[in-house]
This record gives sequence, structure tokens and C-alpha cells, in this order.
Amino acid sequence: MLGFGTWLADPGVVGEATQHALDCGYKHIDCACVYNNEAEIGDVISEYFETNTRDNLFITSKLWVKDFGKVRESCKLSLKKLQLEYLDLYLIHSPYELDNNLKTSGPPTKGDGVIGYSLERIQEVWKEMEKLVDEGLVKSIGISNFTIKKIKELMKNNPRIIPACNQVELHPYLPQNKLVEYCKSLDIAVVAYSPLGNPGRMDLFRKASDPALLQDEVIKDVANEHNITEAQVLIAWGLQRQHSVLVKSVNDKRLLENFESLKIKLDKNSIHKINSISTRHRYIDHCWGLKGNENIEDIWDDELLS
Repeated sequence: MLGFGTWLADPGVVGEATQHALDCGYKHIDCACVYNNEAEIGDVISEYFETNTRDNLFITSKLWVKDFGKVRESCKLSLKKLQLEYLDLYLIHSPYELDNNLKTSGPPTKGDGVIGYSLERIQEVWKEMEKLVDEGLVKSIGISNFTIKKIKELMKNNPRIIPACNQVELHPYLPQNKLVEYCKSLDIAVVAYSPLGNPGRMDLFRKASDPALLQDEVIKDVANEHNITEAQVLIAWGLQRQHSVLVKSVNDKRLLENFESLKIKLDKNSIHKINSISTRHRYIDHCWGLKGNENIEDIWDDELLS
């Protein structure tokens, strides 16, 4: 339920943070090719498996959007870097494709090389993802950043394997209630990233007008009532909603504090107050996926307020 996220954890730092996360007791490690740090994580978990069995960790990686045309090759590369024989979960990182010839290794800053969303392309990719399960390279496959509309379109093709999860931005400013309920109806697990509002996000996703979730008065009040941190409030809220929560930190103290959220039980009044927050905001808006005359609402199918 509680995972250690590795996005924006720099090489030279991520290894030590991953080691401390394992020492704290984290069993779920969330990785991705585009994070450019899988090799260092692989060194740490390889050493971990010298005294622990492989099934003691749940490890996720993701197919980056430039690699839709080489699913197996990309999965094998992540396995090599992570020094694993299989992944527990492999996700389509986003439904918006980029040109494979684009030189940047991460999201482009100006939408360069954006091919965009195509149901037919996603269906092709999903069939290749299913082959990874057949081959034993991954235990489960899933999706990330998919809206209700895009999941419905994928399901119309009657996929042989139903997505195991949908990993999305999720917190009190973006509770995504309709999406959570829809995924639940299909037995698709929901995994929340940026549960704290991603205060360390890159400039591409940062605007001066962004509200600060960790500074929200309701969150601060609940933290004071329970004598816990604002981060622990947000993590506990997510866990009590029965979805997985990914938390990232390279600070030893905060790593442990975040893990201690597993022991926290918010009372009904606190949950009600948090659920009553009216602010709605998406921090990681995937603006790089825009092309032509599209806007952010087109990318997210107008689901922000749902």
C-alpha cells in the first residue's frame, strides 16, 4: 500500500535513499526508465537480495512514451539496469506518445515531437505488454495517467489482460472520486503519485499561482489535532481511501516519518474535513503532451473537478 517513489531522486543520491527506504521497511519500490536512475537503484536492491528473497519486494517500472515501438526492448533494458529477472508491475507511463527520434530523455519543454494520444496505438502497445506477462518478464501490467474515457476506450477492445492498476496524481486537491470508483468497478487498483502536492516538482510543472497543499489550513489543523506532520495526514488520508500511495524523499528523517503513516488512523471527523476541501488543482499537468490547438482540458478529458 505504501511505496517508495524514485522520481526526481538524482543519481548519486537515489541509491542511498533507496537503501534507507529498505532499512525503514518499505517493500514497494516505484521506478521508471525516464527517471534515469534505475541502474543505481539496481545496485542497491541487488545487494538487498543477497539476504532477502525476491518476493520480499514489489518493484514497478514504466514504459516511457518514446518507446511505444519497442516495448519488449525497453522492458528488458529496465530489467538489466535493475538487475532483475522480472518486474512485479510494468506500466504504460502515459497515453501520450512522443517521437522516438526526439533527443531529450525526459518530457520536452515545448511539446516538441508530440505524436499524442491514439486509441489504436495504445491497443497495439497493450498487446505487446500482454506478451511480457506471457514471457514471464513481468507479473502484472497496468496503466498510468489514464482518464475514465481512455480506460473505457481501452476496455472496448476486450483486452486479454485487464490493467492491474492505474497510477495517477491523487491528493485532497485532486481526489478523482469518479475515476477511483470507476477503476474499483473494474477491479483496477489505484496508485497515487504526488500525494503531497509534489513540492519538489520540476519547473516545467511549476506555476507561481500553484496552491501549496502542505500549507493548506485544513491539513495543518488535522495535523495539529493528531500531533502528526502534514505529510503524514496526506499519506494516511490516501491509505484510508484504500489505494496505494507513493511517497518520495531523500531525507532519512522524512523517509521514516512517511513510513510511520502506516500506523496512523484518522478519525471520521478529520476525514470529513479533508474531503470537504474545495480547492481543485493538478500539479503534474503533462503540458508536454499538448499539440496543435489542444489545451490541458483536452488531455484530461475535463476530469479535474470530478
